[in-house]
Amino acid sequence: MKVSREVSGARKVSKEEVPLASGQSFRLLRWGRGPEAVDWLQAPGVCVPWKGYGNRWHYHRELELAFVSQARGTRFVADSVEAVDGEDVVLIGSNVPHYWDFRGPSEGLVLQWDFPRHHGVWGFAESAPLQALGEKAKCGLSLSGQTRSAVIRTLLEMQSAAGLGRLSLFFKVLNLLVEAPLSEVPGLSPKPFSLEGTAQQQEAISLAMSYILANYRRGVRLEELLELTHMSRATFARQFQRHAGKPFSELLNEIRIQAVCRALRETELPVAVIALEEGFRQLSFFNRIFRRYAGCTPRQYRQEAGRVLA
Repeated sequence: MKVSREVSGARKVSKEEVPLASGQSFRLLRWGRGPEAVDWLQAPGVCVPWKGYGNRWHYHRELELAFVSQARGTRFVADSVEAVDGEDVVLIGSNVPHYWDFRGPSEGLVLQWDFPRHHGVWGFAESAPLQALGEKAKCGLSLSGQTRSAVIRTLLEMQSAAGLGRLSLFFKVLNLLVEAPLSEVPGLSPKPFSLEGTAQQQEAISLAMSYILANYRRGVRLEELLELTHMSRATFARQFQRHAGKPFSELLNEIRIQAVCRALRETELPVAVIALEEGFRQLSFFNRIFRRYAGCTPRQYRQEAGRVLA
């Protein structure tokens, strides 16, 4: 099978450039009219339409705090693949690739910022913990408990604030993140993750990731990815593990299992039909993999999900 580098059904990985308004160190975005319909909230009543990147595999130098207030789908941050159903808040570190696969309408807020080495904030002794926060964020952080509630309230306040008021709320968010108990900001990945390295390696592995996301249902063979990335088997295995945090086959199975879980929650299709539609060709293998990732059988998962939703 000939594989084109223009990946069918997938958007090429994007390195997003995050422009800031004159004199600003951060920006606040809001979406709700569709995955790519984004408003840049520069000031109260001043909204600039912006082309969103959230629904494609992308990364950027800026840290990102993403508040999904209403959505259903799957969240990909580094090597983490998790279902999203309703409210979700995550902190994403510098150059950590991420992507949301929403099913249906979604809405939320995104706060993005960057303090390069020469930034004036580092002149204050009180800002030292921000460096440690940036390192922790390379694992991706999922917010919960009182920290998540307080961060959400502050982000909502920022929409109508301006000037020093908005700046103070921004630093309040940073302080909430710095002072959060570890139990309320667990890492999404077991180790720091960042698309650092040569631009060629970044593009090749990210292109492979986009190809996997677009084609996991029909099956993706290692040979296709080797042809796509122009890498040897050994080089691909090493670079994929480095950039994706786990082997190709493991990530592929995680993506498929998340799709199966979503279908189990949202449809009444037989388990065997769902497994086949999401790319599993052998039911015995599917059942074994599902139990490994979910800790129960597919039928038990569906029954439990039904009780939660009831």
